[in-house]
Amino acid sequence: MFKGFRSLLAMVACATLTVLAVPAAAHTQCAPYARAVSGIALHGAAAGWWGEAEGRYERGQAPKEGAVLAFRATRSMRSGHVATVAKVMDERHVLLNHANWSRPGMIERSAMAEDISPNGDWTQVRVYYAPIHGLGLRASPAFGFIYAKGTAVAQVSRRNARA
Repeated sequence: MFKGFRSLLAMVACATLTVLAVPAAAHTQCAPYARAVSGIALHGAAAGWWGEAEGRYERGQAPKEGAVLAFRATRSMRSGHVATVAKVMDERHVLLNHANWSRPGMIERSAMAEDISPNGDWTQVRVYYAPIHGLGLRASPAFGFIYAKGTAVAQVSRRNARA
């Protein structure tokens, strides 16, 4: 009986070590990741970032490196989503760095995003989805971009305000 108890105890200890060995990134959500990468100090659900940014950060419809693309909440994305712009490819394509899109906790770097909105204002976006190795099939609604202090758009706005 004592030998069986020791075996059980050893199995529990190994299972506990396995659980503790799971990297913290496995639980990364999009908002804390975007905040850390962009330096934009907003908190709460991603869908609320657009409103929270009003009066604190410049916002707009043009992609800029370092900006955060803020997605609206939907039935399938109840908390919305935020992603940082790593590179602007052209006016309709950017590369995003973000977390928790293709798989819970997964961090994706240089994920393609395409503006499919009729007016070219980034209000409808398709984003690379790892399980299908291509752009997602659904259009995701977005508010637009929140610009980190120091991005080109914010610098131009401050210069124009002083003029």
